[in-house]
Amino acid sequence: MRIAARALVYAAILAVIVVLPHFLGAFRTRELAYVGVYAIALLGLNVLTGFAGQISLGHGAFMALGAYTTAILSVNHGVNELATIPLGGLVAGVAGFLFGFPALRLAGVYLALATFGLAVVVPALAQRFDTFTGGQAGLLLPLPTSPASRLTPETWLYYVTWAIAVVLFAAAILLLRGKTGRALRGIRENELAAVSSGISLARYKTLAFGVSAFYAGIAGSIFAILNSFVNPLAFPIDLSILLLIGLVVGGVGSLLAVLAGAAFVHYIPLEVGSIPARAIDFAQKLGIPVSDLDPTTPGVPSVFYGAILLLIVIVAPQGVAGLLRQLGALTKRVYSRPIPVEARVTPSRRDA
Repeated sequence: MRIAARALVYAAILAVIVVLPHFLGAFRTRELAYVGVYAIALLGLNVLTGFAGQISLGHGAFMALGAYTTAILSVNHGVNELATIPLGGLVAGVAGFLFGFPALRLAGVYLALATFGLAVVVPALAQRFDTFTGGQAGLLLPLPTSPASRLTPETWLYYVTWAIAVVLFAAAILLLRGKTGRALRGIRENELAAVSSGISLARYKTLAFGVSAFYAGIAGSIFAILNSFVNPLAFPIDLSILLLIGLVVGGVGSLLAVLAGAAFVHYIPLEVGSIPARAIDFAQKLGIPVSDLDPTTPGVPSVFYGAILLLIVIVAPQGVAGLLRQLGALTKRVYSRPIPVEARVTPSRRDA
């Protein structure tokens, strides 16, 4: 029954993804394509952090590797942009796999600090080797065109992005439902017990890093195609932090909840600048004296952004996935509550 319900949820989400561009304009469709990019990156981060228990603050660097792979191959060597997407994932995946070996000796905050170093180093290297990367000026990719005459470029990129996201989502389910998933969860819960059970920490930790970086590289390649431009400023240090925040907001260890996390990563930084003005207008309508507050004051959007994060942590400490599980459990208890004896209708002897 649970499998059937989950399949029904997946089918409903897939149907929404397919029909949504027909009700939206080009701008909104392009925005949802970016949400798909971040969903792919969060899927990979969830494999590493949510299932293997390894904290990473460097996934923005792996996205940059994938993006620059696409940009260099398409601009300097004339390779088709779509053909570079798996290559971008492969380059980032190999880098993540290799990084997994020195990371075996690190854990907790030390591992987070080491991965954060990647987020600092990779954009700096992109500026240093300007012969390949274009330096601070970056690389300008050709504008994407739709091979189908009925689809606009925005709609075509939307379908390409979400088609890849669906395939990678299915691959993540297959990976994590089997022996590999059980091994990663064992490492997350207790590394000593996992080793005692015959699980190789070196094998599965490096595999988790490689798979996670592969997903991030795919996301970076699509990001470059959507932007039609790549430079070091497109992958700032706070991108890696924002991805981790999106994972926490969606729910660590839940694959489907990355959709909520991806929407948070993309939309909240864009909309947080207008939230203070809306909040002040709403407070004034309620009669709250806030006329002295200026929503354009530097730092005010950051205060509201922090307040949003605190509110989410208080209301849903386990993310959107945890909140949905609590609502589901509450609904199940309500509908499975036994009917009191006095409320039951018993047939009388005459009716019998």
